Amino acid sequence: MGVLRPGLCPGLTQDMVQLLRSRGIKTVVDLVSADLEEVAQKCGVSYKALVALRRVLLAQFSAFPFNGADLYEELKTSTAILSTGIASLDKLLDAGLYTGEVTEIVGGPGSGKTQVCLCVAAHVAHGLQQNVLYIDSNGGLTASRILQLLQARTPDEGEQVESRRAGFLGGSDTAGALQRIQVVRAFDIFQMLDVLQDLQGAVSQQVTNHMTRDRDSGQLKPALGRSWSFVPSTRLLLDTSQGAGASGSWRVACLTKSPRLPTGFQEMVDIGTWGTPVQSPTLQGDHM
Repeated sequence: MGVLRPGLCPGLTQDMVQLLRSRGIKTVVDLVSADLEEVAQKCGVSYKALVALRRVLLAQFSAFPFNGADLYEELKTSTAILSTGIASLDKLLDAGLYTGEVTEIVGGPGSGKTQVCLCVAAHVAHGLQQNVLYIDSNGGLTASRILQLLQARTPDEGEQVESRRAGFLGGSDTAGALQRIQVVRAFDIFQMLDVLQDLQGAVSQQVTNHMTRDRDSGQLKPALGRSWSFVPSTRLLLDTSQGAGASGSWRVACLTKSPRLPTGFQEMVDIGTWGTPVQSPTLQGDHM
């Protein structure tokens, strides 16, 4: 679903976008499904201009058919598996994060969702030397937290000192990793959709979600609702209250949705040491 914005296609100016939004038309779907005669009257714009605009948007956003062979070849060239840097987490994810999929991490306040995302970002930028786009929707990301994670992976004290001097200007592995992490803050759904639209699907998405209690059963469930529950390919539940050792930086991660592995498996994850080489204890989960 594309959000209407100036420059999205010829004829979609800033004034046109504002007029359409004032009538509740904010997305491409809203426009192509609207009664254009009614919209023209209410917005005071040309009916022919709206018809031309809709024709261009339909051509730009309509899906084109794929045959199976072409789809398979595209998947082979576009799919990659990125390690999270935490061995026990990779085990639950069948080796890591799969590009082209949405991986959701859910949990209550203080369960470590942000810390896991920071660990993954730091590992991808430092260990894999890949670029990272971190979309921060609640102001939870700070440069100092990322720097601490990166410095924990730098055993050479001299390099840590050099990285502090270099800052964001480069000159060390740590500084280079910081440069590869781009942060965008999006505090409402329209800002988020604008960011995702600009990316054109060029980066994989890692989505975190809060928890809420079901009004009838009292059980915990992801907070974005039933319609969202079908979007992620993989879902992990972080918890601080289950099992021995689930205190401090240790969390219980439970696989609740996966296209590849049976659900119900659990692992103890240390979110404070960013994938220490020491083997972490394992909890054996039941199949759901």
